[in-house]
Amino acid sequence: MTSHRTAVARSLVALMALTVAGAAAGQEPAPPTPRSNPLIRDRFTADPAPLVVGDRLYLYVGHDQAQRDEMFNMREWLVYSTTDMATWVDHGPIMKVADFAWAKADAWASQAIEKDGKFWFYAAVEHDDTQPGKAIAVAVSDSPTGPFVDAKGSALITNAMTPKGTHSWEDIDPTVFTDDDGTTWIAWGNRQCYIARLKPNMIEIDGPITEITPPHFEEGPWLHKRGDLYYLTYASLDRATHRDEKVSYATATSLPGPWTYRGELTGSGKYSFTIHPGIAEFKGRWYLFLHNAALAIGDQHGAIGRRAVTVEHLQYNADGSMKPVVQSEAGISVPPPR
Repeated sequence: MTSHRTAVARSLVALMALTVAGAAAGQEPAPPTPRSNPLIRDRFTADPAPLVVGDRLYLYVGHDQAQRDEMFNMREWLVYSTTDMATWVDHGPIMKVADFAWAKADAWASQAIEKDGKFWFYAAVEHDDTQPGKAIAVAVSDSPTGPFVDAKGSALITNAMTPKGTHSWEDIDPTVFTDDDGTTWIAWGNRQCYIARLKPNMIEIDGPITEITPPHFEEGPWLHKRGDLYYLTYASLDRATHRDEKVSYATATSLPGPWTYRGELTGSGKYSFTIHPGIAEFKGRWYLFLHNAALAIGDQHGAIGRRAVTVEHLQYNADGSMKPVVQSEAGISVPPPR
């Protein structure tokens, strides 16, 4: 009898264990750790562009909507904001590519900048057949969250303005920066990197377009300044040795250059051919925003056209060089390395 009771007890214990395990398996997964990567988990986002306004950081991103084996399907730009880098407010779409009447597709990489009380939004799109190829658009708003409207009614930069390029998507990935003297500059490009001044009206080029292409430049330039040094950070691709883009950077003592190559800042994004740097100082800390393709949503896994925005701590050496960045799932949920 004793042995029978022992067997029954053992069976009940085993049954209870299976029940608990089954219940646990059916539970919702634990919420992600605040400040860990990726930052946005309910949709695919790419090409992060931070903008600090007062005590809030705004993050402009493209919306990846590729289905199955599509390469890219991007029709709108989104913006999120935070005051603590932990909780992000979704402000929804701020513009669609259709809001530029002269453009026909591809809401590609963008950046917003504040100047003279207005917010200026520069973005890469596909021009209609009157000016074939990629082009750079400019929109304007009274608020960082929009609504934004086409500020020019035509492209700021078209393929015809940079005839050196050998392909139609040369004029993409604008980055904008206002120098200490109030002059705003724009840089952009794919394979070649270009820079030009903007007129005070922010919707016209002021003077010549010059080339500043650093080693292994592929796309995604980002301009910023720290102290007396200007930084050009970009997606790099050494086609002899790299399969996927990495991030490299150059520095200069003036925006026109000359620019000095400083090497790689970080490696490729997980599972992603592309990568896109965005840099900001916020509440005394520097951050490097990137994207990878490590996010899965339902049965959709990350891909070249389904990416996810991430963030890492960014630190500098005494000579002004940037310390190499190691991308991680933890992101900025852990203190920066010493």
